Amino acid sequence: MSLPSLEALIATGLPVVACARPWARDLLSAYPLAGFVPMQGVWRADRAAVRNARRQAPYGRSLGLLLPDSLSSALVFRFAGIPCAGYRDDGRSLILRWPCAKPVGPLHAVQSWYHLTRQVLARWRLPEPPPQPAEELRWQAAATHEDEASRALAQAGLANGDFVLIAPTATGLHKGRVKVWPGFDSLTRSLQARGLAVAMSPPESERRAAQDNAPTALLLPPLGLGAFAALTRRAALVICNDSGVSHLGAAAGARQITLFGVTDPARTGPWSNRAVRMGRMDAWPAAPEVLSTALDLLDTPPSA
Repeated sequence: MSLPSLEALIATGLPVVACARPWARDLLSAYPLAGFVPMQGVWRADRAAVRNARRQAPYGRSLGLLLPDSLSSALVFRFAGIPCAGYRDDGRSLILRWPCAKPVGPLHAVQSWYHLTRQVLARWRLPEPPPQPAEELRWQAAATHEDEASRALAQAGLANGDFVLIAPTATGLHKGRVKVWPGFDSLTRSLQARGLAVAMSPPESERRAAQDNAPTALLLPPLGLGAFAALTRRAALVICNDSGVSHLGAAAGARQITLFGVTDPARTGPWSNRAVRMGRMDAWPAAPEVLSTALDLLDTPPSA
C-alpha cells in the first residue's frame, strides 16, 4: 500500500533507501533503489542498521520519511542521526523535525500515506506528485519473479488463467479475532465439483493451516513475495482474506475477491478496481454468496 508514496519519492530523482522488513527486499527488487535496510522490529538493532547505512552512504545529508506512525520508528531514526518527517501521533511531535497533522476524516491507508508524502515533499521543496494516488497500483515485477511463477505453474500442470488461487490463511489476530473466513473448504470443493482447478501457495509457516482450511486444494510450493505476486495475476481469480495476499494481488493487478469479517474494507481493503469486497466488519459473507460471485466473475472476460 506504500507503492504510490515510494514512486513519488523515486520521481524526485534523489537516491531513495527503503527501510523495511526483510521480506520487502525481494518485492522491491525491480525498483531503482539506492539501498535497502532490513528492519527487524527491535529498537537497538534497527537503530544500528539505519545508522550504519547513513554512515556508509556515498551522498550527503539524509532525510527520513516515516510512514509508520509509531513512537519507536521515530526514535530509531532520531537516534540514528536522521531528521525525519511523519505524522504527529503517539507523542512524536518533539522527536520529528517535520511533524505533520493527520488529515481530517478516515482515509484508506494508501491515501493516508500518500497525503503524508505530498505534505513532506512540499516542505522539502521537492517535486510533488498529483493530488490523489492513481486508482490502481502498478507494482513492477522482476524477471526472476515471472520465471519463478512460471516454473511453479508448469510443475503443477497449470497454465495462465486456468486456475483459481485461494489464500485460506491470515496471520495474527485483529482485536483478538481470527481474520480467516471459515468457508474455504466448502468453496474449494464447490469450485472443484464444477471442474475448476483450485490452487494455493502458502508460505512454509502457514502450510499446515492452509491444508487444514482447504484440504483438497492443489498445494503449490512456497514462493517469494515477488513470485507470489506475479502468480496472482496469472490466476483467473484470487480469493483471499483481508490480508497481505489481498494487497499483493491488488499491487499486481490481479482479479480478486477479498473477504471481510473482522476488519474495515474502507480502511484496509485492496486498492484496486479489479477487487470485489465481500462482507463487512463483524459479518463474514455466506459461502453460497461467495461461490455465486466467484462463478459470475469467472464467466466474465477479464477485460470486461
